[in-house]
Amino acid sequence: MSVDDHEVIVVGSGAGGSAAAWALTRAGVRVLLLEAGPAFDPGVDYRLSRPDWETSAFPGKKGSRLPYSAAQFQSLSTEYTHLRSWNVHSGKLNKTGHRQLAGYRHVAGLGGSTLHFTGEAHRMHPAAMKMYSGFQVAADWPLDYGELESSYLEAERIIGVAGPVQDGNRQRSAPCPLPSHPISYASRRLGEGFHRLGMSWLPNNLAVLSQPYNGRPPCNYCGQCRRGCPRTDKGSADVTFLRQARATGKLTTLTASPVAFLEAGADDRITGIRYRDGAGSEYRLSASVIILACGAVNTPRLLLHSEGANAQAGIGNESGQVGRNFMETLGWTSLGLHPDRLDGHRGLPADAICWDYNAPDAITGVVGGCRFTPSLIESDIAGPLNYARRVVGGWGREHLRGMGEQFGHGLGVGAIGEFLPNEDTYVDLDPVHRDEFGMPIARIHSHLTRIDLERLTFMAGKCREIMEAAGVSDLFEEYGSYDFFNSTHVFGTCRMGTDPDKSVVNSECRSHRWKNLYIMDASIFPSSGGGEAPSLTIGALTLRACRRLLNRLS
Repeated sequence: MSVDDHEVIVVGSGAGGSAAAWALTRAGVRVLLLEAGPAFDPGVDYRLSRPDWETSAFPGKKGSRLPYSAAQFQSLSTEYTHLRSWNVHSGKLNKTGHRQLAGYRHVAGLGGSTLHFTGEAHRMHPAAMKMYSGFQVAADWPLDYGELESSYLEAERIIGVAGPVQDGNRQRSAPCPLPSHPISYASRRLGEGFHRLGMSWLPNNLAVLSQPYNGRPPCNYCGQCRRGCPRTDKGSADVTFLRQARATGKLTTLTASPVAFLEAGADDRITGIRYRDGAGSEYRLSASVIILACGAVNTPRLLLHSEGANAQAGIGNESGQVGRNFMETLGWTSLGLHPDRLDGHRGLPADAICWDYNAPDAITGVVGGCRFTPSLIESDIAGPLNYARRVVGGWGREHLRGMGEQFGHGLGVGAIGEFLPNEDTYVDLDPVHRDEFGMPIARIHSHLTRIDLERLTFMAGKCREIMEAAGVSDLFEEYGSYDFFNSTHVFGTCRMGTDPDKSVVNSECRSHRWKNLYIMDASIFPSSGGGEAPSLTIGALTLRACRRLLNRLS
């Protein structure tokens, strides 16, 4: 098909955009998918077979990181010194008096940020979808868990999710498509700490194959999911939804094609989009339906930039809510050395999980839950280079001896928790900085409230308890959200809801005003959940919305 032969334009190819492309093309709809970043070839671009694999993270290709900026974050207080990030050799990791930007961890490319995720495939806790009615914070989702359950099953089947029969407090009408992965030796030893504290420790739900599935091989447990999976056993969007969408013959994809502007018509419809190619030339396209799936930072950027006579505050921003209600990753990690050699670099990065404090009311005196997982590999303590840099001290012979004694003894636990929206945390357009084509970049504003810091205090304290109970008395590094903005999971800047004055899209992911505009990414989440990874929920929401969209198209 040509770029002009389509009924639907999808902007962005991550968890939401790829799921939309699959759901529509399998029904016979002609779809054009525009991706700002490049395509990645798993067998060529992911360099895990090279001896220098540890010297680089996920490969950076031209256009694979979209520019953004950050406003100055809040001052740090001596009241929360116990939440400062530190390393045994370098001391405080943030040596300033203000919270610092470590990064918004994303990938622009065919498959989006699923290309570098660890594969966690979680369903939302049902109570976390009713945060306002249940706890008078955040907002309620305009649908409940039961309305999403069949779409969760469908997404799990397409991706190939492996998981246990029981899934915390999330009722299932059918098991995961694949059996759960075995928990690694190091994670089992960490689990001893959980059990001593009376806490559960279960196999995690992962979009990583435990058996051959749909022509893809099972995992080889190298642990380097975040550097890209050359074997395609990890269920990133490019090898699941997009691969199957291409097979229909109804999908056209354009990479290195960032969308710069949406045109707003007088009839409350998006009449066209403008995008650029790699040389900077601008083109215009139109379609019956436009689906945005650029993520919680770049979807509001595009909407706010698309000002015009018919959308003076930006498209979809009639409520003033575009860019507001931004929710980031609230996280803590504790790393230490175990007396025994555990070889924690073997296995999956987050092969086990504890959901005990995941419910919104599970932490005494604090609204919003959290979860706990192994964190050694996710912290990149997986090879000799980072042991040498961050774990082992000394010089020369002393350092060499320390490497022999300490390599493989690392153990770590991490927590991710609820982030509640507040007035000082949002995304807008940077008034000064622009991208290479002259478009304002997104600017991140972030503020941690007292309730966030109380939740983070609980998370840090519990991680330390778990490490001690697991036999680790010496920590060598801890880091968290108090003094660094360091987020992969971001949500909420185009909240969905029933009230057009307080939200951007409805329960079908369609704009309250713009009849042919849909948003299908984590920007529509009314709440972040108590540590659940969002990609599976994004996929489920998208599949549900596309069923309703197909009814409209027909």
